Amino acid sequence: MDLTADPRVDFSRYAYGNWLKQNSIPADKASWGGFGELAQYNFAALKGILETTAARSHEPGSVEQKVGDFFASAVDEAAIAAASLRPIEADLARVDAIASAEDLARALAFLHNQSVSAFFGVGVGADQKQSDINALYASQGGLSLPSKDYYFAEGFAPQRAAFLEHVAKMLQLAGSTPADATAAAQTIFEVEQGLATTASTPVELRDRVANYNKMPTATLAGTMPAFPLGLYLAERGVTGPAAAEIIVGQPAFFAGLQTQLAARPLAAWKAYLRYKVLASAAPSLSAPFEEESFRFYSTVLRGTPAMEPRWQRAARVVDGSIGEALGALYVARYYPPEARARMEEMITNIKAVMRERLETLDWMTEATRQKALAKFDRFNARIGHPEQFRTYANVEIKRDDFFGNVRAATVAEVQRNLAKLGQPVDKTEWAMTPPTVNAYFRPTANEIVFPAGILQPPFFDFMLDDAVNYGAIGAVIGHEITHGFDDQGRRYDADGNLTDWWTAEDAANFTARASRLVEQYSSYTALPGLNVNGALSLGENIADLGGTSIALEALQRSLVGKERKLIDGFTPEQRFFLSWAQQWRTSFRDDALRRQVAVGPHSPGMFRAIGPITNMPEFYAAFGIREGDPMYRSDDIRVKIW
Repeated sequence: MDLTADPRVDFSRYAYGNWLKQNSIPADKASWGGFGELAQYNFAALKGILETTAARSHEPGSVEQKVGDFFASAVDEAAIAAASLRPIEADLARVDAIASAEDLARALAFLHNQSVSAFFGVGVGADQKQSDINALYASQGGLSLPSKDYYFAEGFAPQRAAFLEHVAKMLQLAGSTPADATAAAQTIFEVEQGLATTASTPVELRDRVANYNKMPTATLAGTMPAFPLGLYLAERGVTGPAAAEIIVGQPAFFAGLQTQLAARPLAAWKAYLRYKVLASAAPSLSAPFEEESFRFYSTVLRGTPAMEPRWQRAARVVDGSIGEALGALYVARYYPPEARARMEEMITNIKAVMRERLETLDWMTEATRQKALAKFDRFNARIGHPEQFRTYANVEIKRDDFFGNVRAATVAEVQRNLAKLGQPVDKTEWAMTPPTVNAYFRPTANEIVFPAGILQPPFFDFMLDDAVNYGAIGAVIGHEITHGFDDQGRRYDADGNLTDWWTAEDAANFTARASRLVEQYSSYTALPGLNVNGALSLGENIADLGGTSIALEALQRSLVGKERKLIDGFTPEQRFFLSWAQQWRTSFRDDALRRQVAVGPHSPGMFRAIGPITNMPEFYAAFGIREGDPMYRSDDIRVKIW
């Protein structure tokens, strides 16, 4: 805290101003804050696990053998350097050999099975309108820059120039002459810019209804006759009755892809695919490729000056590749059972507040209310880690083949995903690994999930008092619960199906309140001339607003009949709001902040710290904030939804 600041003037500075003064952004990070600090702490814990496991012998095929040998291969820089470009030479040769549309489809199927991003994406997930069955999805993809604006907006001209330079450099590292590389880079950019022409923006991609377009797979194939979609799907093993229909996210993108395929020679697409192979593999190749990939994607696009140390990059890869195997070892050593019990108690208390609010909202009609309550009563929470960890039995890990290990894990995961097509959804699966510092709401399962990694300070400390915990993890619990009723989550019913269960009157009332929240966040200036995109971050802002309000009421209920202690001179309500703000303490590099505003669904942390609480009368009462104070928002513009 900076106690020289006045909370009525600048609450962020008051809550964490000294942290801002004393904590510069580490050279290997694009931003820094409570999330980053805890993530770094967790990586230090993983480092100990990984180094210890790698130093010992284990039963072949065991979780310990896979984790230890994967890490050992990832830090063996000499072996990675010796391999140079060899791990992807066959992939590049496959691209070079493309001589027809059929060859293109076969090559793309092969590359997609290696998780190389190009052209578009095809995968399997819960059918948004029949959430107990897995369906086939097709979505826009294949763009190297973060969003459509990066290809066209004047403000991103420097990034486009840097992209051309980067692509040429990558091609030269792979053996092209400088002249050929420069010419190919221009072609590749034009291909991607062409794809971006009909791509949806990040705001448009948020609309779950607009991005659900189920059709016969043959219909999608008919929209792009220049690409043999049936052959592509067959090469990926996507066959049978369940493959007869496909949910297309962005039909306009695929129509545009047909236009681009018809307009450009095969040689242009081969150049594009050559770069996409290099870009996908670069982080797992020798230093020149990895460093050039980092220079563009991290330094240029995010402003990060330096790479993380080798051990940490290796730990990220192991976590991303066989994360539940590593997570099992992490949980056994670092996850206390007391954390689950305290979390379950808080979730119960916060759910009670949310249910009562659904019962008493004055702007919701009874018809919608009953359906909202039915949905809420089906709501589920999972804490810490999966009940059963995956063992990755079909992933062979070798101590001397880093790239091979990455590919083996990637291919196995892609095949595991595709094999779900037409099968019942396994709602016990987790979308995050146990050490992850995050949480999520899954609308098709109507559940919130909290990995063990976030159940630590500054978000959660079962040794501290309720006010601190309700202001941090309690508000995050409320946040995730509210996601079930944000501008997109509200569209899913009690069974997790995307359907319109609201009356027109209630939908209009909700939208009117949400639009005021868009206005509030759009008024925040991230950088000179750059405001937060309130429409893009709306879902998260709704969840922050509901989460803090619900958690505060749950805290106040928990204090009934108890002594209301002053701790460090602060009331429970003051500690609640300080805890909320402090967990969002954040510093950004300018390029990272621009990227966050352009494509991130979350508002930057400094605005999350103050945005929701300035809509809460309890905040004003706690710190004596009155009309005329800079932190004050008048009654007529404050927002309350849930």
